[in-house]
Amino acid sequence: MMCRIGAIKSKNPVQPSMALRLMLPQQEGHDNSGFAMVMQDLYGVFGLYKDKPLLSMACTQQGGHLVEEYMDAHRFVKMSEWLPVPDKRKGLNIQTMPYYIFRTYDYPEYVTDPDEREALLLDTRLALRQMLTETGQGYIYSFWPDVLTLKEVGDPMDIATYFHLWDDNGCLVAKNIIVQSRQNTNYEIIRYAAHPFFLQGYTLCANGENTFYTKNKEFQSSLFRGYIGFESDSQTFLYTLHYVLHELKWPIPYYKHVITPLPFSEIEHREDKDVLLSIRQSLAHLEINGPNTIIAGLPDGRMMTCCDSKKLRPVVVGGDENTVAIASEVCGINEILPDRDTSKDIYPDEREIVVIDNDLEVKRWKQ
Repeated sequence: MMCRIGAIKSKNPVQPSMALRLMLPQQEGHDNSGFAMVMQDLYGVFGLYKDKPLLSMACTQQGGHLVEEYMDAHRFVKMSEWLPVPDKRKGLNIQTMPYYIFRTYDYPEYVTDPDEREALLLDTRLALRQMLTETGQGYIYSFWPDVLTLKEVGDPMDIATYFHLWDDNGCLVAKNIIVQSRQNTNYEIIRYAAHPFFLQGYTLCANGENTFYTKNKEFQSSLFRGYIGFESDSQTFLYTLHYVLHELKWPIPYYKHVITPLPFSEIEHREDKDVLLSIRQSLAHLEINGPNTIIAGLPDGRMMTCCDSKKLRPVVVGGDENTVAIASEVCGINEILPDRDTSKDIYPDEREIVVIDNDLEVKRWKQ
């Protein structure tokens, strides 16, 4: 069974219900095992705190106390909080946690350097995750400025009902939303395995599988302290994206050259032959294989999508002057943007990366 993935990037803040409507026509592509979304560039209840890190978690009462004690001890100052009041009607297919907490903090006063702050947020999330995992008291999904993550196990439509995501009540709105309506069913169903995955401003979800998962995982485990968990083979896509763009600071097109390198016979005739050969040599363990498509969000708000080297999973990009959407199937985009010019829809091929910038301009980079 294929997953279904989707993303919306808009000039105007949109509600989660639009992302749900993007996914609903693709219903046959998921199995009511879960729903997750990452919202970036937030408005609504978090619109005034864009420069403050936002903690997204699901936990028990004890887990909530453990987190508060940790944050107090490390001199984070609580700024604001949104606790969803759930719709607990009978018959909903959802495996709930006792508490869902979305909380903004101010940085400890002793940390002012941007790089130090970035490192502190990562280390804090890793420490909280380890603490909650060891005690069995909850899950930390993201801790980053202007980013909110919600993950839950169950029927996506029921999950949306439970969190009042259909209500368009203005609490959660954002200009960027990346979503998947299916849990990770190749492995054990746990919340951390649900796409989208997040790391230091990078968000990624995937449709498909990576048969080079073990090779990727073993290499990545030694590259960076944030490359942990590996509950899903698709997490390796995120870690490679982060490594190429954040750690190596290479331009976006090189991500494609790393994950799906060109055949040697083609590289031989390229002007950039030396660069591409050295990538194949030094980062061979980050190559991926198997049918897959990814959608990713970058720290600066841009979105991107690309496919495997044989284009064995579908993806389409379509939009109008205010909104661009990416989806596994065009029926999803038809649902939310029925009046767009469909002749401008893009079906990315196996040799390109498509990037949507913050002016909604769509750029295509060929390998």
